[in-house]
Amino acid sequence: MPAPRPLTIAAVTVAFAAGGGIGAAAIAANDGPTTKTTTVTTPATSSSATLATAAADTTTSAKSLTQLYGDAKQGVVDIKVKTAKGGAEGSGFVIDSDGHIVTNDHVIDGATSITVTFADKTTATAKLTGADPSSDLAVIQVDAAAAKLRLTPLTFADSSGVQVGQSVLAIGSPYGLEGTLTTGIVSALDRAIQAPNHYTIAGAIQTDAAINTGNSGGPLLNADGKVVGINAQIESSSGSNAGIGFAIPSNTVRSVAQSLISDGSVKHAYLGVQIASPATGTGALIGTVTAGSPGARAGLKAKDVVTQIDGKPITGPDDLAAAVASKQPGDTLTLLVERGDARSTLRVTLGSH
Repeated sequence: MPAPRPLTIAAVTVAFAAGGGIGAAAIAANDGPTTKTTTVTTPATSSSATLATAAADTTTSAKSLTQLYGDAKQGVVDIKVKTAKGGAEGSGFVIDSDGHIVTNDHVIDGATSITVTFADKTTATAKLTGADPSSDLAVIQVDAAAAKLRLTPLTFADSSGVQVGQSVLAIGSPYGLEGTLTTGIVSALDRAIQAPNHYTIAGAIQTDAAINTGNSGGPLLNADGKVVGINAQIESSSGSNAGIGFAIPSNTVRSVAQSLISDGSVKHAYLGVQIASPATGTGALIGTVTAGSPGARAGLKAKDVVTQIDGKPITGPDDLAAAVASKQPGDTLTLLVERGDARSTLRVTLGSH
């Protein structure tokens, strides 16, 4: 599967906006060779859990930032974890009345205990419901009745309606400063980013709202206070906010969360190739193909350039990632491939992992 648009150029580092201590060290920078092993993933949908969803966001709200923050803050939580080697801190938000909270997988990875703190300083112990490293998402749960909690679930917006230039705000715990509000706009759409295990997450929202270490897992909200994404990564040469942050879109978050709540796991579509970066010309340049993978069985080879999928142009790795991410395991793709001076059409049946 193609690697995302290169974010590691010269001294530039991709840092996950996670907590401090061992957690931060475990998911720090992403520098490396120009050829990276990645697998594009897409969550299977599930209807066994119902999460509130708003209509596509195309309008602005008359609410002030103060009102928006006041409405949303009790639904946002600070997450502190202990691990065998130390600990970490990040953010999360309540998604239903059963006490389920969504966050990033890299926030709770390796946790031996999880403590959640709400805006009113109430604390509760949380248990892991399920985690999906390939989408960098996880769901934890608190016992609201036992902790005498008044839960304030946030509502998901339809991220397919997000537009470049619209206002967004982030709430989280940058550097452990709980309940911090930052604001900005949507800077770009359909970015491809990497999960900590190097799997590609397609469709990420780019924002200039300040996102720093500790913001990971917190919500990116629209002007109506609905969740359009979950803050996950930054691009920075210093490891701090440089006005380039990335959020996993709410439609992906909602789908993965539903699967984790109902099944405890998520099935992903799988192609199994390496992308050579940078690509030459148009299309996505294949580096190597994993033996026995769906790509290999279809006849993909190193140095192939994929220029179309299902008749739609592929201009680079991001397009290839998005095309595969829009499918489910078992779906078939038709690839137009250039191999030297020859062109061929390959049909690939996506696998599952």
